[in-house]
Amino acid sequence: MTLARRGRRGVATVTRRGLIAGGAAAGAAALAAGCDNGGGPAPASASAASYGTPTVAFHGTRQAGVTTEPQAHGAFVAFTLNRDTDRAALGRMLRLLTDDAARLARGEPALGDTDAQLAVLPAGLTVTFGFGPGLYRSARLTSPVADLPGFSIDRLQDRWSGGDLLLQICAEDPLTVTHAQRMMIKDARPFGTVRWVQRGFRRSPGVQEKGFTQRNVLGQLDGTANPAGSVLENAVWAADGTSTLVVRRIRAEIEKWDQLSVGDKENAVGRRMVSGAPFTGTTEHDEPDFAAIDDSGLPVMPDYAHVTRAHVVDPGLKILRRPYNYDEAPDAQGRPDSGLIFASYQADIERQFLPIQRRLAEKDLLNEWITPIGSSVFAVPPGCAEGGWIGEQVLA
Repeated sequence: MTLARRGRRGVATVTRRGLIAGGAAAGAAALAAGCDNGGGPAPASASAASYGTPTVAFHGTRQAGVTTEPQAHGAFVAFTLNRDTDRAALGRMLRLLTDDAARLARGEPALGDTDAQLAVLPAGLTVTFGFGPGLYRSARLTSPVADLPGFSIDRLQDRWSGGDLLLQICAEDPLTVTHAQRMMIKDARPFGTVRWVQRGFRRSPGVQEKGFTQRNVLGQLDGTANPAGSVLENAVWAADGTSTLVVRRIRAEIEKWDQLSVGDKENAVGRRMVSGAPFTGTTEHDEPDFAAIDDSGLPVMPDYAHVTRAHVVDPGLKILRRPYNYDEAPDAQGRPDSGLIFASYQADIERQFLPIQRRLAEKDLLNEWITPIGSSVFAVPPGCAEGGWIGEQVLA
């Protein structure tokens, strides 16, 4: 397709049996392993070249892995709970998984880990818990989140959608992610089945400076407009330390995209492919001028461009994009199976995410080359203090 658009410019001893069978008091007493502020790197970080040893504190009033600097590798693991996994069983499961996550984040093996040597390099590991609507039904509680409405652009597949419990496992090393995923799936097995796993990647440590904007498999900068500072604080977190997460699996129609010229690609997005600058600016973070008119009387920033459709005026209604690329094996004809695991964090899905998604579904020209094939929503509960467990405020 050619676009008719001009070119522009010390740990307590505890047993697995005790964690699974024990009540709230027993679980809290058993889990006495160390914690912190929910997101920042440990004060004593390793040198820039030592990416295996840094840790991110697991404990705190908020969960880590949300506003944490995105790591290079991630696994999103969704579970379907067994029908007999009631509120009491949920508490047992979450105590166990919390203990696993806290230990692994410190570079310590989980209980019963027969390959403990794989846990000694945490590589900035974070494990973030998300609760889907089904978890609240199992606990006989009202869910604070609901499945997204259908959009005309969606071609959703069950194998990439839904989920009662989500574990977002991220680290700078894929083996660290793999080992943590294995340990936590094993310990969740008595309570549910794996619904889907989505593995993704970003640039490896040291390839670019920290704080760079992610490029997706279409070559675009993805996340330029992310909130920062106090805007980030208000956009992502509710007063009680909770957040919400939308996970959308978006297939990239790469072979169709490859047929476009650079100018056509830029017109679809509204930004320069190399610099990420909007058509009305010169650098990536220049604010687009949507009122600018060219010599022919047309908007410099097209109404159909992705940047225009995704633009948010009110800073409090921004979302935090924390995306990961995926690239699976091509088919027998060599056609790619690649795209984006689009992870969006916000305080309120209804107020923040849905208005943006509706605008994108309505007129975003980029829809010609991307297809949403998976969609899930999760409430992100608060973090926990040392000796506590994720979900205790919800289930205890």
